[in-house]
Amino acid sequence: MPGFSEIIGHEQIIDHLQNAIRLNKVSHAYILNGAERSGKMMLAEAFATALQCEQQTAEPCLKCRSCRQAEGKNHPDIIYLTHEKPNTISVDDVRKQINDSVTVKPYSAQSKYKVYIIDEAEKMNEQAQNALLKTIEEPPSYVVILLLTTNADSFLQTIRSRCVRLNLKAVSDEKIHRMLMKKYQVVDYKADVCTAFAQGNVGKAVMLAGSSDFNELKDKTVWLVRKIGEIEVYDLMEEVKAIGGFSRMDDFFDLLMMWYRDVLFYKASGTEQGIIFKEQIHEIARQAERSSYQGLNDILNMIEQTRKRLRSNVNQDISLELLLINIKENIE
Repeated sequence: MPGFSEIIGHEQIIDHLQNAIRLNKVSHAYILNGAERSGKMMLAEAFATALQCEQQTAEPCLKCRSCRQAEGKNHPDIIYLTHEKPNTISVDDVRKQINDSVTVKPYSAQSKYKVYIIDEAEKMNEQAQNALLKTIEEPPSYVVILLLTTNADSFLQTIRSRCVRLNLKAVSDEKIHRMLMKKYQVVDYKADVCTAFAQGNVGKAVMLAGSSDFNELKDKTVWLVRKIGEIEVYDLMEEVKAIGGFSRMDDFFDLLMMWYRDVLFYKASGTEQGIIFKEQIHEIARQAERSSYQGLNDILNMIEQTRKRLRSNVNQDISLELLLINIKENIE
């Protein structure tokens, strides 16, 4: 379990939490609001670990008994709410795991706090939120509740008004790229793609870098955009079937957008600075020379239109075939 110093980005939130510890102004309830994999759990666990650290500093030492317990997720005063129903946190979950235990003081003699971490808190139904509200309204002085969510606006206003809300922001591409190369030994060109694709989400970048499915889709997409000018129209359906075998079509569309934006960018600038698919610069330059600005803009618009059509449940094979024909006509 990392301390604050090992978290990439989110400097303002880290400063806020550490200052709360230093000034002894820790709130009884926080909302950590951000996209999936954006770092909410890392921040929550670093905060909880620091609150329980025997050194009582804003940065957990990660060496004391309390920090080691936190790292092993067996600290008696850091409680993770669990729920059996995958899409619902019920009123019974809140009552049994939080309300019934908040009046019990911290178990550890070294603990000043009792920290409750509720991941996927947007899954609390209205009854569960109302049950939690009773604790948030009049909590014991030692209780800290951390609500981790992808959608803070789904909470009751009475919940939101009684919590400190911390919204996670996108982390800079430079920091993510450097982290992928240094910490995970991801090669430069692969780090470029994963960084661009993650759009400021550190966890997503790490997941993509290690995903064989994503790498396979990326390789297939790059092969297709390189060869599409040579593929006969009547053979495009075979490519459609191959693409349709991947589970996340949005990833395919995003990769296409990144490629043709690279082509358009190179056509306008004549430089590879800012190009995502740097290892394909010669092919990008070739396509930029042969394509018109209007043709490239038509391709980008068609990609987005096809994405929207598939979300409306139109026929996938026909939509993808029309998209590839459009790309072929505009890239030749």
